[in-house]
Amino acid sequence: MLSLSQKNKWKKRQYFGECLDTENTPDELIQQWSPPHKQRVVCKGKENEDNLFVVARRPRTRREFSGLSWDSLPDELLLEILSCLPLQDLLRMSRVCKRWHRLVFDESLWHSVDLVGKAQLDQALGQMLTVGVLGLRCPHTCIGEPCFTHTQHLHVHHMDLSSCTVTTLVLGDIISRCRLLENLSLEGLELSDNIVQSLSQNTELVRLNLCGCSGFSPDSLSQILKSCLRLEELNLSWCDFSTDHVKAVVSNLPSNITQLNLSGYRQNLTMEDVKDLVERCPNLVHLDLSDSVLMKSSSFPILQQLRSLRHLALSRCYQIHPAALADFEKFPELQTLEVYGLVQDTYLPILSKGLPRLQINSRPFSGVARPTGATRRDRSMWGMTCRLVFRP
Repeated sequence: MLSLSQKNKWKKRQYFGECLDTENTPDELIQQWSPPHKQRVVCKGKENEDNLFVVARRPRTRREFSGLSWDSLPDELLLEILSCLPLQDLLRMSRVCKRWHRLVFDESLWHSVDLVGKAQLDQALGQMLTVGVLGLRCPHTCIGEPCFTHTQHLHVHHMDLSSCTVTTLVLGDIISRCRLLENLSLEGLELSDNIVQSLSQNTELVRLNLCGCSGFSPDSLSQILKSCLRLEELNLSWCDFSTDHVKAVVSNLPSNITQLNLSGYRQNLTMEDVKDLVERCPNLVHLDLSDSVLMKSSSFPILQQLRSLRHLALSRCYQIHPAALADFEKFPELQTLEVYGLVQDTYLPILSKGLPRLQINSRPFSGVARPTGATRRDRSMWGMTCRLVFRP
């Protein structure tokens, strides 16, 4: 006889057994979700003939990550983060992965670059210009052979290569790729006719600094002045110019030039050249004719025709008598007068008292078309601050 509890257990087993027999079980899903069966591996050997060993690996459980990952961020947000990094860190980030390398060299991050302090520029210069740099500042550097990956035109608008060590061949290659230049400084460089002719293709030029340059003819100089009609500031001081060069300048200057530096031409700048200059450029605001020994006080009435003239430099024009400087009282708009070498220090207070409206000998160095003033210590060029700065 079965007890009551044993009868109940027997009925439950019978009921559930029947249910399981009729249940439609999804065997495929069960096999898919179930952990893999342990494989039985038989270890051969006399000592293991009667023993079977099972080698199995427990499946790892996946940990769900509740936060955000870098891979899930959109390109726009990553670019905004990368824009806060300095130059060296930005270059390090380019080595993380292919996606970050692509984002690091997006042209929006390379708006302007300051490479002052880097002694040697080779492939790096070509890569930066190819990326789409709009502003490049690297004076007093050594430019080797930049590597350009394509033949397309560069996007650079503002470039300072003053006093760089570079061959005319490499410089010509860089300038020939430029069509959008607005501000350019090649101070102290050896140029060629091909380089100057390539410059004439940049019709949007506003400021051009060729102080101390050499190696180009009067014809190529005339060509660039005829092509770049938007020029407002031009520095051609102390170039290797002949009389023909000077005449090519005063005969082809754009009429809208407001700042001009033609200092350093001693006997090559004549009174006739000054007359032509005043007729072609009536809107001059800043004029530097220093170191022109043919300039005399008889040129003052000619210069007086410049109604907008505010800054005039006649330093070391030794044919001008110091007593004649009192005539500058007739220049109503003139604010500063540079006459270094003409007035002794003892006579300067007397001249300043006779010309109370003028600041005399306040600017020893000209800033016409130069990217950075001589008295400034910041790292800007033409009033623009570069976003990426090289820290040696």
